[in-house]
Amino acid sequence: MVVAANYVPIDGFRLPGELGKLVIKGTKITMQRPRLNGYTTDARPYEFTASNAAQDIARPDFMELQEPRGKMQMQDRSTVDMSASSGTYDVKTEMLTLKDNIHLVSSTGYEGRLSEAVIDMRKGEVVSEKPVWVKLINGVLNAKRLEVVDNGSVIRFGGGVAMTLQPDKTPAKADER
Repeated sequence: MVVAANYVPIDGFRLPGELGKLVIKGTKITMQRPRLNGYTTDARPYEFTASNAAQDIARPDFMELQEPRGKMQMQDRSTVDMSASSGTYDVKTEMLTLKDNIHLVSSTGYEGRLSEAVIDMRKGEVVSEKPVWVKLINGVLNAKRLEVVDNGSVIRFGGGVAMTLQPDKTPAKADER
């Protein structure tokens, strides 16, 4: 059975996004190309999509995501694009777990690659206990652990951190220092 929907009314309200096509098979409902747009509590826009999202009616608070993607504006007005191979989302706890080929790209020139990340959407915190690679503007950082707290205000790397910095090729003049 396939059902097409643009907006789902819930008690007179409409969700800010599109569900795409719904496929129902057994106890599992799969939404193809779902899209969610919104704003953070401090009015920064975000958009999340996936190639599909599956929810088992026996476990309604748990959602499986395939090829999740997102774009979010940061506090400094820069943007971060995110993609991963797969993920899960717990609706009750608002915990998003991304797995495999996680790629982050900021509009300010930073880039990150992870194999796993657990995101607490309520607290604005991210933890990865797996290796992380970050391309900085002037170098590269490798670590075995990542922790982001205070909605990105604090980023901690741990478990053995190695950083390679590449100074500017053009030396500054003495009077510019």
